[in-house]
Order: sequence, then C-alpha cells, then structure tokens
Amino acid sequence: MRSFSEALSELRREKNISQRQAAADLGISQALLSHYENGLREPRLEFVSRVCDYYGVSADYILGRVERKGDGEEIEALMDRIHDLAAYADTVFINSKRKNR
Repeated sequence: MRSFSEALSELRREKNISQRQAAADLGISQALLSHYENGLREPRLEFVSRVCDYYGVSADYILGRVERKGDGEEIEALMDRIHDLAAYADTVFINSKRKNR
C-alpha cells in the first residue's frame, strides 16, 4: 500500500512540476511540501482536500486506499450504468412477455 507522502511526490513528478511550483499553487512553503513528501509531517484534512482538487484525484487514492486515481468515481459511474442496464433489461423482458400473450 502506498503512503500519502509517496502518492503526493508521485503525482507532482507525473505532472513534471517542481516542488517550488506545487507548493506555491497549494499555498504552502516548499519546505512544508518537502516534509509532506518525505513523510516528516502529516497534513491536515483541508490540505489533503486541496491536493485532491489540484491533482484531480480522489482522497482514497491520495491516502493509499485504492491503486487507481479515479477508482471511487469509476465505481460509482459503473454502478449507475449497471442500474440503467438492469432497468432496460426489465423493460425489454416485460415488453417481450406482453407480445407473447
């Protein structure tokens, strides 16, 4: 399982952003961002939320609870699609029964 500090550093590097730039964009000092990335300090919830918005990832991803960046959102979208398909299947089944009467 990946830690917050590993995910934070990985996301910044994937975007090819310097610590200085990411820190400025996130409203913290470069030293504090370095401490977060090296696991020397633990962030507050407000910062975790800001990081999620900045990098476009879920809190589950940044906290190491899921491996893929959009897992929570993808699962929710898939569940919605399954619900829609089940409703469609019910409609088709009911209509085919009516035609066979």
